[in-house]
Amino acid sequence: MTQPIPWLDGPLWPYLALLVFAVLPTEIWRWLAVAFARRIDPDSPALEWVRAVATALLAGIVAKLIVAPPGALAAVPLFIRVAALAATLAVMLVDRRRLLFAVLAGEAVLIGGAWLAASA
Repeated sequence: MTQPIPWLDGPLWPYLALLVFAVLPTEIWRWLAVAFARRIDPDSPALEWVRAVATALLAGIVAKLIVAPPGALAAVPLFIRVAALAATLAVMLVDRRRLLFAVLAGEAVLIGGAWLAASA
């Protein structure tokens, strides 16, 4: 059996493993995307397709979280989850630049509705 590397053997090795196996592989693709994105025309059909796919994926995730939620979210009634989505969309319709306010409004409705449903 080989001896462990002394500077790796200690309380900091999980952070090194996280950096090597999680952060670096992801960051490589992000830097490549930045490098190649400078050459892409923002109105190109390829970029419009990428936006459409990203929007469809996000819509699918939101729909799944509302219809078949995992974990503790499953205990929240469906009408509260739909109301939280409606509150988020309402804030987005008022001002599309205030994404943080839209998310906070949806969370407030979701948390408040879950709290009221649990106490009733």
